[in-house]
Amino acid sequence: MKKTLSAAILAAVLAGAGFANAAGPAVDQQKFEENKQKKEWMSQGGEREEALTLKPNKDNGRDVYEVCSACHQPEGWGLSDGTFPQLAGQHRSVIIKQLADIRDGHRDNPTMYPFAQPSEIGGTQAIADVAEYISSLKMNPENGVGKGDDLELGAKLFADNCVRCHGKDGEGNGEKFFPRIQGQHYNYLLRQYQWIKQGRRRNANPDMIEQIKNFTDKQTMAVLDYVSRLKPPADLVAPKGWKNPDFK
Repeated sequence: MKKTLSAAILAAVLAGAGFANAAGPAVDQQKFEENKQKKEWMSQGGEREEALTLKPNKDNGRDVYEVCSACHQPEGWGLSDGTFPQLAGQHRSVIIKQLADIRDGHRDNPTMYPFAQPSEIGGTQAIADVAEYISSLKMNPENGVGKGDDLELGAKLFADNCVRCHGKDGEGNGEKFFPRIQGQHYNYLLRQYQWIKQGRRRNANPDMIEQIKNFTDKQTMAVLDYVSRLKPPADLVAPKGWKNPDFK
């Protein structure tokens, strides 16, 4: 079993020296630049549609995730301060969409982009594989939360504005590409929410943009604090202190 990337290998990845057996097709730079000018929730064609049709290889997904684990941690829990999101337990379709959008220019993520390129992790099959692996990881039982000082308001805002897409418990909907937001770190939720509202998250759902456009800062913090405290089903959550045995 491979161990987590060493600092030397990580530096090589950042320098663009990918693994020999992970090479995928080169990025279409012209198409990438064209996509960076667009605001599209659900682009047509591309790797998202193809990856969803492929049979995933979870073992290869584990090997691909070795690259991701440098930031998202071996358990897929990210960091509780929200620097990196929790990926564990996310819907496979959502992971595929977001990874494909970053790779083809529909979503800006300069920190992640060098790691996500086909030359580093492989082609479309690698997206299908790593999404399968990540979605199978058990979630963090102690994710980062907000201050907890306005949860009643947060609960009302969530019920009135968010349930239709994200579900009453924040479970999302994989078939519709709505992410699971229960158990996500508060500061990450806040940052992404702000970027969606500001138009910086270019692959955001236009229905959500419309829904939140008039939220005040007080309302924003209240609803996201509430969301961060929504608990996933017990069978999706790891025990406290769990370590991923795949990366020992």
